Amino acid sequence: MLRTLRLENLCPTVRLDRWPDLPERDEHRLEEPEVRCMRLYQAVALGDLLGLGRLLCKSYVDVDVFYSISEELKWQPMPETPFGPSGLWSLEYKRELTSPLCIAAAQGYSQCLQYLLEHGARPNLLAGGRTALHEACVNSSTECAELLLEHGANPNQLTEEGLAPLHLCKHAQSLRCAKLLVRYGAKVNTLSDDGEGETPLHVAARHGLHQHVQLYLRYGAQVNQQSSSEETALCAACGEACLDSGDEQEESFLKVCRFLLDYGADVNKVDNERRSPLHRAARNAQDCLVELLIERGAVINALDYNGCSPLSNALQTAVVRHRCRSHTVVQMLLNHGSIKVWPGALLKLLASCASAPKTVEIMFNSYDMVPVTYKWTESFPEEACQMHQTFYASLFSLENTARSLQHHCRSVLRKHCGKDCHSIIPQLPIPKILKNYLLLEPQGVIY
Repeated sequence: MLRTLRLENLCPTVRLDRWPDLPERDEHRLEEPEVRCMRLYQAVALGDLLGLGRLLCKSYVDVDVFYSISEELKWQPMPETPFGPSGLWSLEYKRELTSPLCIAAAQGYSQCLQYLLEHGARPNLLAGGRTALHEACVNSSTECAELLLEHGANPNQLTEEGLAPLHLCKHAQSLRCAKLLVRYGAKVNTLSDDGEGETPLHVAARHGLHQHVQLYLRYGAQVNQQSSSEETALCAACGEACLDSGDEQEESFLKVCRFLLDYGADVNKVDNERRSPLHRAARNAQDCLVELLIERGAVINALDYNGCSPLSNALQTAVVRHRCRSHTVVQMLLNHGSIKVWPGALLKLLASCASAPKTVEIMFNSYDMVPVTYKWTESFPEEACQMHQTFYASLFSLENTARSLQHHCRSVLRKHCGKDCHSIIPQLPIPKILKNYLLLEPQGVIY
């Protein structure tokens, strides 16, 4: 029968960098079981193969013992008060259980792991809600994962939280673990039992792991499988893609979406709030991703349950994402025929986007004629106007003034091209600077 060894029975606090004072070894005296188990814990946690071998060869030790490595009062935060954050110490103790096999797998000590397995450690034993294979996948310990699978670890066993090993492969470094798992029979369409109902494909897509996505698709992952919130993997990828993470990560998410679409992902499949992948990509200012989705047939003017179009989503985050080319997304959607904002609500919209002047310019120029009055200055934040003085001076100077003939010509031509502006205008035999003007390329001033 398995038993749990509470390390605090041997010492007040056990940490990896401070060990309890154990009795000196006496080769002629049999140590107490608790002391032997403690020595086992030390050897495994430090990766001491020599000490582990000496211990297991000369005395009997239960290699499947459970260790309680952490037991402490837990701080429970409470609602913030006028005097600042508050909270209480919970009366319930927080305890984390583990086993020698889990420790070795988590630390990547493959030799210690092999030694434990050869001395009867059970690879499918749940310690603290996880098996050693789960720990190996969390920490991308490929050699440990391979050893465990060779010794009969179940590649489909769920944690107490309802996650299979493939669900725990969340980093680029875990690709080799994922390859091992599918080779040993891991099911790529397993739904997590944690309330999210996600497949490994959802997890990989959400983390921008294009190689994982390609692997799962090759092994038969259902590309349009929906989670508990009715998200597809494509929805998940578009919802997490963010330019703030850098060009490399952006390219990775783009590859993820290309793979999913190439394998038949439904570009217009919506979640439980009727948000499409295009809604999510537009909200995250992913211009390259928006372009890809439109090329693959995304509906430009689809409305979610809140009545918002992809353009509305892009405008809602224009200020937050203005450094991430949100204006490019707005420009692209308008050039592909997105329905514009009702003119009566335009002033309120422009004022909310005041800190993103390129977006304001593009939206304002998409209309033929919008009367500007001195009252506009009251709606725009003073800080934004001071920061972008040249632009807003040109905008407010249009009070009681008609737009330029050049702008009216642009409006007529764009109305004639309609939703095909993006394809017709680039083919016109005119200078590139005029093509950019017709496609609403921002210039920094308004005429």
